[in-house]
Parts: sequence; structure tokens; C-alpha cells
Amino acid sequence: MSEAITAESQRWRRIPAGGLGGAILLMIVGPCLLTLPWSIRHYDDQRLDENRSLLSPSIAAPMGTDALARSMLPRCLLGGAISLGIGIASAAIAVVIGVAWGATAGYAGGHVDAVMMRIVDVLYGLPYILLVVLLDLALKPWVTQRLESLPAVNQNAVTALADVITLLLAIGGLSWLTMARVIRGQVLSLRTRPFIEAARAGGARPIRIFFHHLLPNLIAPIIVYATLTVPVAILQESFLSFLGIGVQLPLPSWGNLASEGMAQIHAIGQRWWLLLWPCLLLGITLMSLNFLGESLRQSYQRTT
Repeated sequence: MSEAITAESQRWRRIPAGGLGGAILLMIVGPCLLTLPWSIRHYDDQRLDENRSLLSPSIAAPMGTDALARSMLPRCLLGGAISLGIGIASAAIAVVIGVAWGATAGYAGGHVDAVMMRIVDVLYGLPYILLVVLLDLALKPWVTQRLESLPAVNQNAVTALADVITLLLAIGGLSWLTMARVIRGQVLSLRTRPFIEAARAGGARPIRIFFHHLLPNLIAPIIVYATLTVPVAILQESFLSFLGIGVQLPLPSWGNLASEGMAQIHAIGQRWWLLLWPCLLLGITLMSLNFLGESLRQSYQRTT
């Protein structure tokens, strides 16, 4: 019996965590994205006249309904697409800022490096939520004004889009600090290599050296740490939306759906499905992304 258990545990150890995480992630991301046209049309459908509010999961409503008789299925699917979209967009912004900042600091060195990295240290020490709120207040009027200038966009759409765009800009604008430190360390080790010295001696400009010599050698760490940044950004969006700072109802995200479900957990009636589905989907997505990112990080460390 013990030999069978040992053999089974060894078989599970041979399954790569990154592959498992990627497969589970695909099973969640795929439906969220493929059903986007349907979930956008039906996420706010109310059936109060049919007395369908707060129904537990059934064949008619696989994930149950909320207090306004809206099916949780399209709301969770659209909420997942919004949370994933904000997380990926925020991570992309963080990668661009972090790579530019870290590469500039590492390549310039000296006083420029010292000043730039002290700014990073100061930002690390400031309260994250306070910075997000300040950025939100600063960016939302500007974003709203730009959206209102677009043709054929109604006020409700402007408000919803402004919330989403402002949130992803705020998260991305504050999530680049770790990436900057990593890239700076890589550039410090690369700038003394013979091929960089040869390019500098040949009269190549810093921009050309970065794009033609440094960036190809930075692709691997950028991909690894970008993969690790995505779950952090998704968690931050969900946390802020849970607190009511991020995506605002009726537009769903996993964070505000969980917040809405928390309000239904009380002694009178346990509406467990309102809290279970967004939290379960969020937890599985974060776990899968962390498995994938950690697998890439370990592979990168083995090759360096």
C-alpha cells in the first residue's frame, strides 16, 4: 500500500507545475473571453417579475441569481474578463515603465542611478492604497474628458470605462518597482560585457545599445517577472474593487462581486453562492498564474 502511495506521489511530482497552471488558466480564461459578447449583453438582465431573485444554483441558473434576479453566470464571466483585462494591461504598463526605469538607472550608473533608485525606495515606503486613490483622483477627470470627446459614447459607458481605465493606469503606474530593480541588476551585469564595450567603442548611441544589445538579453527575465506581475495586479484590482475603490457596480469584477456576496452572508439567510463563485474563480486563477510564473522563474534560474 505504501509503495502504491509513493509511486502515485512520484507520478504527480513529474507533472510540471507550469503546465498544470497553464492548463487550468486556459480553462478559466477561455470561457471568460469567448463568451464576452454574450456576457456583455446579459450581465445586467433582471427578472424581478419572474420572482427569480436569490435563487440557489440550479439548471436554469447554474451559478444562482443575486438580489436583483440577475444570473451570476454572465456576471462572473464578464467579471473575470474585466479582472483579467485590468491585470494584464496593468502588468504591461508596469513592464514598460519598470524596464525603461531600471535600464536607464543601470546603464547610466553613478549619481543618476543613485537618485533614480532612491525614488524607487521612497515609493516602496508609501501606502499603496493611498497612492492608488490619489492617482485615481488625478487621472479620472482627464480620462473622463477624453472619453466624452469620443462620438457615440453615452454617459453610462463613459463612467464605466473611466473607472476601468483609471484603475488599470493606477495599478500599472505603481506596480513597476520590482521590475525596475530586477532590470537594473541585469543591466549592471551586462554593461561591462565585452559586446557592450565594443558597441560603445564603435560609437553606438545608448538607445541603439539598449534595443540591439541589452533588450535581447533581457527578454527572459522580463517575461518571467511579467508573468509574476499579472497575478499581483489582478489581486490588487480585486482587493480595491472589494473595498469599493475600483470597478463600480453594476459593471462586475471578481472583487466587487465578492464584496456584494459578503453583504448576503448573515444570520437570516446564507446566500453562499454569491461569495463562492467569484472567490473560487479568483483563487484558482491566481494559483494557476503563480504556478506558471514560478515555473518560468525556476527555468530561468537554471539557465543562468
